[in-house]
Amino acid sequence: MAADAILRMKPSGGRRLAGTLGLAFIAVVLLAPFLALPLATGARPALAVVAADPYVHGVLRFTLMQAGLSALLSALFALPLALAMHRRVFPGRQLILRVMLLPQALPTLVAALGILAVFGRSGVLSSALAAAGIGRLDIYGLTGILIAHVFFNMPLATRLMLAALSAIPAESWKLAGQLSMGRRATFRLVEWPAIRAALPGILTLVFMLCVTSFAIVLVLGGGPSATTLEVAIYQALRYDFDPARVTALSLLQIVVVSLVLAVSSVLGRPDGGITSLGGRARRYDKDGPAARLGDTALIVMGLAFILAPFGAILWNGLASDLRGLAMQPAVQRALLTSLAIAVSATAMGLALSLALALGRQGRRRGLVDYAGSVVLVVPPIVVGAGWFLILREVAAVASLAPLVVVTANAVMAVPFMLRVLTPAMDRAEAQRARLAAHLGIREWAYWRLVLWPALRRPLGLALAFGLSLSLGDLGVVALFGSQDLVTLPYLLLQRMGSYRTADAAGIALILAATCLTLMWLAERGAQTDRTP
Repeated sequence: MAADAILRMKPSGGRRLAGTLGLAFIAVVLLAPFLALPLATGARPALAVVAADPYVHGVLRFTLMQAGLSALLSALFALPLALAMHRRVFPGRQLILRVMLLPQALPTLVAALGILAVFGRSGVLSSALAAAGIGRLDIYGLTGILIAHVFFNMPLATRLMLAALSAIPAESWKLAGQLSMGRRATFRLVEWPAIRAALPGILTLVFMLCVTSFAIVLVLGGGPSATTLEVAIYQALRYDFDPARVTALSLLQIVVVSLVLAVSSVLGRPDGGITSLGGRARRYDKDGPAARLGDTALIVMGLAFILAPFGAILWNGLASDLRGLAMQPAVQRALLTSLAIAVSATAMGLALSLALALGRQGRRRGLVDYAGSVVLVVPPIVVGAGWFLILREVAAVASLAPLVVVTANAVMAVPFMLRVLTPAMDRAEAQRARLAAHLGIREWAYWRLVLWPALRRPLGLALAFGLSLSLGDLGVVALFGSQDLVTLPYLLLQRMGSYRTADAAGIALILAATCLTLMWLAERGAQTDRTP
């Protein structure tokens, strides 16, 4: 039986039931707010009003513009860094590639605080410029948003480009060496074709991530002129409480992200670079000292840009009264609440992702893939807004807020978890399903002997993604947060809003350390070899 035939085979009853339940759960969480909203509130989407509103036009333009610029800048800065990393072999290269994963594990609100500490008006760079007689920087608005988005997405784009370069056949490098190609010819004939093939997918991926950005824009946006659709939805609900406008803006957000997702599916998505360590084929470049020095300088500058906010978070956090903060009941409750939500959401997300992955066979394969992608079409702030408006009509929102936050975080983690789990499951079944069928291995024994050995390590990585995403979430908590539901990101936002900068720095360090520690533990657990 060929591998593709194995992947198309009819799922067993248990796997079919798991996939059906997973699809139904996602459908309820994502669609119920828009189907039940008119019945629950009596409000009809103010589509005509929103369509004619010049403010909304400006918000839409800014949303698309900042996402487009962020994608272009991330790719532009990632290209020379990826080329330099692929050319050079040096001690610590694997460590640098792992460092490039750190921004993905850092909560966006904490990253915003670190970026302000480096690039803000009172930051390290501004102070150095002022000492040199140059004016201080003001990064609120588009500038700050772009810096933050490049901080998050440039390392991601670099790793994806490295994956594309690593896929170039060894014969191409050998031929380039035999022809004594210079750096320019090597780039034009060998490197650029590989990167060009991956570039559309990289750009659309980063664009989609930036279109749905919330916390970064909320903190660094700088007013109505620098507002995205998600922030406009939050403001319409939190401050104006206009259900009709919230619904219309949510539908507009869904249409915009759906179009981006459609373009992404046509152009193709980059594959394999997120978890890859960028293996390097043997190259035969004959670079001189100047070229090697230039590559080294690029790597150092890229690493400095990534690590500078981390250093600022660590420095300012240690300068705060960490001991006093740790003893505050509010901080302790927020930490315990964040951990409880993160663990619950991650467990639910893993169960949901496994159910979908197990049911991803036969005709359901395309449906499950679509369900995993459609989650990205409905951002967390939209899901939270819809359920907020529904639940306030049937119960006290405060009593159900933790359940909504956990559920929303779990569903929003599904696309990332599926992207890690399904390739491993497909490979395992393509290699072993035929033998298992001959031996009569089914159901629990099939899971234990075929799927579990292949999924154990990807499950650890999926666990790490889920924990970091849930711990750093602000989108849904920003709507449901109250004195009875305070997470660390929400408490951090409150302290920043009240200008308690020392407390904010300490809480940011606690939150960053918690996220990175949990992600490290999850990855360490996944790396422990228990394969029978």
